[in-house]
Amino acid sequence: MAEQQQFYLLLGNLMSPDNGIRKQSEETYDGIPGQNKVTFLLQAVRDATGTEEVKQMAAVLLRRLLSSSFEEIYPGLTVEMQTAVKTELLASIQTEASPNIRKKVCDIAAELSRNLVGDDGNNQWPELLKFLFDSVNSQDVSLRESALHIFWNFPGIFGNQQQHYMEVIKRMLVQCMQDQENPQIRTLAARAAASFVLSNEGNTPLLKHFSDLLPGILQLCADTNLNNMQRQLALEVIVTLSETAAAMLRKHTAIVAQSVPQMLAMMVDLEEDEEWAMTDELEEDDFDSNAVAGESALDRIACGLGGKIVLPMIKQHIMTMLQNPDWKYRHAGLMALSAIGEGCHQQMEAILSEIVSFVLLFCSDPHPRVRYAACNAIGQMATDFAPTFQKKFHDKVISALLQTMEDQTNPRVQAHAAAALINFTEDCPKSLLVPYLESLVQHLHVIMVAKLQELIQKGTKLVLEQVVTSIASVADTAEEKFVPYYDLFMPSLKHIVENAVQKELRLLRGKTIECISLIGLAVGKEKFMPDASAVMQLLLKTQTDFNDLEDDDPQISYMISAWARMCKILGKEFQQYLPVVMGPLMKTASIKPEVALLDTQDMENISEDDGWEFVNLGDQQSFGIKTAGLEEKATACQMLVCYAKELKEGFVEYTEQVVKLMVPLLKFYFHDGVRVAAAESMPLLLECARVRGPDYLTQMWHFMCDALIKSIGTEPDSDVLSEIMHAFAKCVELMGDGCLNTEHFEELGGILKGKLEEHFKNQELRQAKRQDEDYDEQVEETLQDEDENDVYILTKVSDILHSVFSAYKEKVLPWFEQLMPLIVQLICPSRPWADRQWGLCIFDDVVEHCSPTSFKYADLFLRPMLQSLVDASPEVRQAGAYGVGVMAQYGGESYRPFCTEAIALLVGAIQAAESRSKENVNATENCISAVGKVMRFRPECANVTEILPHWLAWLPLNEDKEEAAHTFDFLCDLIESNNPIVLGPDNSNLPKIFLIIAEGVANESVKSEDACSKRLANVVRQVQTSGGLWTQCISSLNEAQTKALQSLLSSA
Repeated sequence: MAEQQQFYLLLGNLMSPDNGIRKQSEETYDGIPGQNKVTFLLQAVRDATGTEEVKQMAAVLLRRLLSSSFEEIYPGLTVEMQTAVKTELLASIQTEASPNIRKKVCDIAAELSRNLVGDDGNNQWPELLKFLFDSVNSQDVSLRESALHIFWNFPGIFGNQQQHYMEVIKRMLVQCMQDQENPQIRTLAARAAASFVLSNEGNTPLLKHFSDLLPGILQLCADTNLNNMQRQLALEVIVTLSETAAAMLRKHTAIVAQSVPQMLAMMVDLEEDEEWAMTDELEEDDFDSNAVAGESALDRIACGLGGKIVLPMIKQHIMTMLQNPDWKYRHAGLMALSAIGEGCHQQMEAILSEIVSFVLLFCSDPHPRVRYAACNAIGQMATDFAPTFQKKFHDKVISALLQTMEDQTNPRVQAHAAAALINFTEDCPKSLLVPYLESLVQHLHVIMVAKLQELIQKGTKLVLEQVVTSIASVADTAEEKFVPYYDLFMPSLKHIVENAVQKELRLLRGKTIECISLIGLAVGKEKFMPDASAVMQLLLKTQTDFNDLEDDDPQISYMISAWARMCKILGKEFQQYLPVVMGPLMKTASIKPEVALLDTQDMENISEDDGWEFVNLGDQQSFGIKTAGLEEKATACQMLVCYAKELKEGFVEYTEQVVKLMVPLLKFYFHDGVRVAAAESMPLLLECARVRGPDYLTQMWHFMCDALIKSIGTEPDSDVLSEIMHAFAKCVELMGDGCLNTEHFEELGGILKGKLEEHFKNQELRQAKRQDEDYDEQVEETLQDEDENDVYILTKVSDILHSVFSAYKEKVLPWFEQLMPLIVQLICPSRPWADRQWGLCIFDDVVEHCSPTSFKYADLFLRPMLQSLVDASPEVRQAGAYGVGVMAQYGGESYRPFCTEAIALLVGAIQAAESRSKENVNATENCISAVGKVMRFRPECANVTEILPHWLAWLPLNEDKEEAAHTFDFLCDLIESNNPIVLGPDNSNLPKIFLIIAEGVANESVKSEDACSKRLANVVRQVQTSGGLWTQCISSLNEAQTKALQSLLSSA
């Protein structure tokens, strides 16, 4: 008893306002063994004589204890004690008079139950389930409340019995949602239903079964007496269903139509704020506010359900809101337009002209927050509809934004207009921006000068921060056209970097550093060079003060990106700065994020805290990560990639520390960009390390090889996966024969086999979805996106096999046999064209790199390859034609009869109608090249005399530069051997040949570094010596072609 009394004192002290007492009490509490804590806390909660505060504290601590230390404590309690805990909790819920404490005890019961559902889904507390059913049917309202509270807190409480109780659960919720006498029961039931639906978001049959509860859940949104969190929960149900069960929800359009006005109503929930337009410090969006929640919900539902459904529902509401005399409605209408642009892209694009004309009117609305929202809508549309938006509306938009930027009395609006201008110029084609350059530059310069004065006099900086970035964005798009304005801006920008050293000006300084480096990159080395040294010294000064910078200093990421741009401008000359730059860069790239596992109650305390993001794990639990520093880390990793790429062997000193950093980051699942940078860095680091000799290179490759192969097997995101596969293929190509050992091959074979099997399985699943009752056009769009993703991974499988074949040649064929049946499956006539294309590409590689042994497998691919030459799909024809070309060049004797057979099919494809149309031209050029290769390497397989004149008439190849080089090589052979068919009687074909050569140079199909460019130049020089013939050849060329010939002669 005395111990219990002491414990009560301790609980009281834990709530003491005195820090010292509280800290000491926490230490004492932490020292009590877990099992004893359970006993003491439970007694405190059950003590009828205890004060409300102490009981509440005990309940919170007991729930936390079960949440954080269940495994350490509960299994160690005796069976009697475990039973007592369960019994006492249920008794407390039934007898506790205080609603607040009762709710807290329900939380404890839910937490204990969550931990008592085993891995097999068995709930080891059946008494609680019985209690739930009894309580829901009880006459006692507080018991009904308790049951719904527990179910809301832990919707997975039925474990593996859920399916069995499905009807009962639904009946229970429906009955409570229809309780006319007790509004709080209706609310709790709707909240529990929302929680249950969200925790089963992947279970489509269940969602369909519960879809008739949605109207009841939606009523929560409309109930303004409820707190924001409860109203937003109901919205979250509709929004989540739009993402996970979109096709089903599209059939319940009435629900969607009811939810859209609720979202808009939330967006009107704004406060009047006299100071708003003058604020110089921007707060982060308050994500708990209804306005932000409504806007986010609208964005997600538009993306989830598509514009076909959402735009017609919302259009009239928005038009009405925009005509409302109350500014809040006009503001919400414009913000809603911004929010739906991405999801309603196609439908809005059709009426973009009327939308833009209407929105621009609000740039001169009497209320500053409406003008702000108009800028927001323009900025968002400039991104969502680029570059169509820029091409159609440049004149109207640029002048409206420049006008709004002159609003000196409302800096917040001014800054947002500048931000919208940044969005506009980022995606604006250079040719469209150049005519406005003079006017843009003058405006930006006037504002910059005025705001610099304001900064000195009043210390305000918000607009200046945005204007500096606008200047950077304009320079970035205008490139060398910005040169005339360089001297107008550079002195002021350097002045800001030198003088804006106070803590509150860090962001301004960072953005100015970014602006200087972007202008430098835009105007080029020659113009920037006189300032380069001074700018570098300024940056170095910041850099040396770098150790004093706080970890969250915004200057860090700007500095890191600026260094990389300086590296691009200065090239090899940048190497001297590496010793100063690399320390901070490595420090930032090495940031480790804070992570935590939290339940809902903890989240309420922490979500206020800056910079946490949460992933909901279901059952009221969330995984939290502190995102501060993550973007900086990703930027830093990207910059390391940039240095390795730009400096090559100049970066060799740092390759070891960078590779040690990057390899573990292939598993950094908190940020996709970090993993992409890690993958990209691998082949580049190997290239840097080459200068150290083969031993060092091999050591480095061994360090990264295992991790790369493993991450191909485990990477969950398809975009990142494709980057990793691409990087691995480049590494193998670089390292060549012998770089993979038996274990590597075994693991790689298993992974590639898995990827191919998954490819076929995904296609089957998509076919099944096409038969589903919920199938509609939007589902088809999603399926096509998935299909494209899958095919992209297939292209990377092909990349890896290509690099392995080119490194190992026929030695690797026995290993490849395990994949052979799957590749053969890809080229079956019934497969989609992309499968056939990539399957053929893989067999092309087998022929090119593994012949003559490849003929052993000819039965598997030769027929499909020849049939592909008449395929309806140009991509398949191209892959087949390339195959015939390598067969002639590398295949060996056994392939002869097939080269003969292919000629007629190739000629047929080249002479077909439309063969030179945009979609067919690449395939046709491959066919022309293949005919050339057969005549060159297997002349016995073709009637050269008959075909050669035709072949000459088909030249030059303009699209496929690689194949063009092959045709020019062969053409040189023919001319140098004085082939009579090619030269024609009395050299009459030479003008035509000159035309082919000139076209090839003009189209960059012939590059000065190619071996054949020297040979072609010699042909031209020989003709130059014979006057009449030369005149004849030159006279048929136009100006561009003549120029091209001159450049060939001067460079080769």
